[in-house]
Amino acid sequence: FKTCPGRVLCKVPCSGEKEVDLAVQSAKAAFKIWSQMSGMERCRVMLEAARIIREQRDEIATMETINNGKSIFEARVDIDISWQCLEYYAGLAGSLAGEHIQLPGGSFGYTRREPLGVCVGIGAWNYPFQIACWKAGPALACGNAMVFKPSPFTPISVVRLAEIFTEAGVPKGLFNVVQGGAATGQFLCQHPDVAKISFTGSVPTGMKIMEMAAKGIKPVTLELGGKSPLIIFSDANLENAVKGALMANFLTQGEVCCNGTRVFVERKILDTFTKEVVKHTQKIKIGDPLLEDTRMGALINQPHLNRVQGFIKQAKEQGAEVLCGGDLYVPDDPKLKNGYYMRPCVLGNCKDDMTCVKEEIFGPVMAILPFDTEEEVVERANATKFGLAGGVFTRDIQKAHRVVAALKAGMCFINNYNVSPVELPFGGYKSSGFGRENGRAAIEYYSQLKTVCVEMGDVESVF
Repeated sequence: FKTCPGRVLCKVPCSGEKEVDLAVQSAKAAFKIWSQMSGMERCRVMLEAARIIREQRDEIATMETINNGKSIFEARVDIDISWQCLEYYAGLAGSLAGEHIQLPGGSFGYTRREPLGVCVGIGAWNYPFQIACWKAGPALACGNAMVFKPSPFTPISVVRLAEIFTEAGVPKGLFNVVQGGAATGQFLCQHPDVAKISFTGSVPTGMKIMEMAAKGIKPVTLELGGKSPLIIFSDANLENAVKGALMANFLTQGEVCCNGTRVFVERKILDTFTKEVVKHTQKIKIGDPLLEDTRMGALINQPHLNRVQGFIKQAKEQGAEVLCGGDLYVPDDPKLKNGYYMRPCVLGNCKDDMTCVKEEIFGPVMAILPFDTEEEVVERANATKFGLAGGVFTRDIQKAHRVVAALKAGMCFINNYNVSPVELPFGGYKSSGFGRENGRAAIEYYSQLKTVCVEMGDVESVF
């Protein structure tokens, strides 16, 4: 592998209906073995996979940077989150249990927590390896098998994950990878032996997956887009608020679904905050993502870069002011000249009805909007079809809890942003999807309860 933006990295054949069926049947056979193992046995295998990832952290991170374009600094964090995820669910695997319920006359009932079968994971291109671990962790802990389809734009690192699971000792075929685009995804969703689908991606694709799953009565987890609000009150620690705004907008070149791209700033600190944000945004080091001091790499591809540029152009036409960035960036290194780089952009003079404020851009574009009262900003923050995340910066802890309680969003941050501990559930409200990844909550979406009622006396019949 070499960092050569704009050049073909590799060619991957798309999996057709035949290959998808082979993958599902292989996973189905592995499921019979894996689901009969004890939770502690599954725990040991998953811990081994986590150990391998942890030991190969730098190698996998380098592969992910080349795969995606994000900085090596961020990629290492992604890999750390990945092995932590597998460790966390390995720890839960041995504790999964039902409950015993005493009934009258010595009778009793109990519940069994059982796996679903072959689960499908469909990943996005912004966090290829991490998303695969977020889906595989709870799925495997519960005793399921998984067939995973990465984005066709980032096909490489998930194959390494499959190899690692095999090295760790999972049954052959338990975690299968198929490659391709929409057609491959359709074959997966419609396969009769698939028990559940977990998808991360856009709202339109999520709707199509939900429609296909409905025909087979398959449960789905949808982690979709967002246009999340970040609310900064005048009593906030200004330095922290500025850092939070950068974290909420410019990670992975702004290609993050839960980014807080609508930055609402209390009017009395608007000018001071804006000045500081612009100053720090202009200092972000752009360029070769494999260099240690790079903090922003290249966007995923040319069409997406064009799309982000189109949003900025439209924002200017609608009256927004580009306070910094937004233009293409050409690194000095000649081998990077064809990369999909742009300078991170801060937009001022924004209004709630502007396209750049209403639609998900999925690029390094921050929109700053002033507000005057708490009641006003909460209403404006919730005036969106999305509901993935939200953030509040304030020193008033009562206000912080009051505001996040009022936000219609599944993941809220107080005095931080874009922190994703695997112990905490992650997922959205409204058009941002449903179901949860991470935390104990994910177990509910990768298992099912069976109730058993045991009669210890004579059957009481009404006949």
